[in-house]
Amino acid sequence: MARRPTRPHRDDVGIAVGGLLGGLFLWSVGLYSRTPDDPMSRADQGWAVLVPLAVMACCELLRRTRPRTALLVGTLALVADLLTRGSLATVVMFTDLVYAAVLYGSPGAARRIPWITGLITVIATVWPVAAWHKPEGLLIGAFTGLVTFTPAATGWIVRNHRDTAVAERLRAEQTALLAEMDRAQAVSAERARMARELHDMVANHLSAIAIHSTAALSIDDPKTSKDALTVIRENSVEGLAEMRRLIGILRDGGGDREPAAAPTLDGLDVLVAGARANGLDVTLTAEHGTVPAPVELAAYRIVQESLTNALKHAPEGHVAVTLAQRDGSLAIAVTSPYGGPSGPRAPGSGAGLVGMRERADLLGGSFEAGPESSPDSGNGKNSRDGKDGQIWAVRAALPLVQGETE
Repeated sequence: MARRPTRPHRDDVGIAVGGLLGGLFLWSVGLYSRTPDDPMSRADQGWAVLVPLAVMACCELLRRTRPRTALLVGTLALVADLLTRGSLATVVMFTDLVYAAVLYGSPGAARRIPWITGLITVIATVWPVAAWHKPEGLLIGAFTGLVTFTPAATGWIVRNHRDTAVAERLRAEQTALLAEMDRAQAVSAERARMARELHDMVANHLSAIAIHSTAALSIDDPKTSKDALTVIRENSVEGLAEMRRLIGILRDGGGDREPAAAPTLDGLDVLVAGARANGLDVTLTAEHGTVPAPVELAAYRIVQESLTNALKHAPEGHVAVTLAQRDGSLAIAVTSPYGGPSGPRAPGSGAGLVGMRERADLLGGSFEAGPESSPDSGNGKNSRDGKDGQIWAVRAALPLVQGETE
């Protein structure tokens, strides 16, 4: 609820001054509401009408700051005016007090005043007719309704329109705020998706370039250097091509260009062949049926990033890639040696693991990555794993049913 002002509004001051000056003008020219012989006029002196007039004008100063108090005091002033010859200005200002009490008063007062004034109007209509048995008594009810119920009903209508306008404005502001929040979230989500795609497409090639360039610099062998430079060139060309494709899609906002085909699980053989060319000992086992496109893309990127991490961090040894469809989900497992004697062969930022976890979470799946004990560690086959029979395992389960991603 809006806070009420503590000082009279300038419009209220104008209404009070205008009403007082109008009443003084009517008094000065001798215009009254009743004649001196009217039985309602108990005070014959003409100056008596000025007292209720002045009180009513003072109440107008409180019409916005203290509407209920102004109406109560104004009602007493109206009763006092009935005991005099009466002033039309006093009655007009009282109607404004009734209107202001409904418009600016509390919600409870705004609901009660129209009912009270309506009841008074009914009584003022029925009682004179029943008591005097004359149709002229209806005029008293009409005048009472005009002075009390009409301004109260008008104030109620204006207040409802004002409250509706405020509610609509607040709703529009909330809608705009929600739209801005949705836009910010959409931009953030798109930036995260672009970062994942860019990392997954380029990191593999850059890692291979870094590793082979290190080998070419550390080994003084022309043949080794030539082979390393060949691999570096191939990865550079492929990385640049994928970079140009992604930048082209981002620049082409009109949609005229056909989007590049998303990687599929059928391309895993080519991906594994590229990893072997970069020096990894990789085997691929894939047993699955038809897979939805989002799951297919996520699985391809998880395998791609896992092979990139194995190329950067894993010591020499066997890397196993396994895909299997079971229990309505696609299970992915990539294992590689762990805990070699030296540090990583290429620097890493950890963004790859974050991206793989995000891809699994977006599809409602699960993701785990970390060191494990090799199942072959007790069979004398430690030579294929890292020290102490440790392997690094990346495991993900992606639901194949869209309803499970919610």
